[in-house]
Amino acid sequence: MTSASFQPSAGPARRTVMAAAGAAGLAAALTACGSGDDASGSADTGSASAGSTGSAGSSGSAQGGGSAGGAALAKTADIPEGGGKIFKDQGVVVTQPTAGTYKAFSSKCTHQGCAVGSVANGVIVCPCHNSEFSVTDGSVKKGPATQALPAAKISVSGDEIKLA
Repeated sequence: MTSASFQPSAGPARRTVMAAAGAAGLAAALTACGSGDDASGSADTGSASAGSTGSAGSSGSAQGGGSAGGAALAKTADIPEGGGKIFKDQGVVVTQPTAGTYKAFSSKCTHQGCAVGSVANGVIVCPCHNSEFSVTDGSVKKGPATQALPAAKISVSGDEIKLA
């Protein structure tokens, strides 16, 4: 035979195509996950700045009232004294540690990110690993969580509680 040589095509190698497809799939998955995380990250950012004013939950109503243009989160009568109520869609738990004092915290457990499941007898309980947090300040009462729930900013005006 004569010198007929075989020249490989200049197209991308199979390995390159597979790596690109995998990277595209990973990027799509991370983008989908990132959308949810960004929303809770925004809430966390707001709660981090509210951390210094979070202890004045009910007295912060004058400040938060003007900026909280949204609908009421709850009526004060909906939040039991010594307990609280979880608002899954907003990612917060609102508590009433003592009569007339309202607090709010992220409803995302600081241990592994599970949503807290109940509030009673002065504690917020995560159902995943039974971490318990104080309704007063979000501090850890029982592990495995080691960090307090971040404070969220609320405003109380009359009998309405709004997320600020």
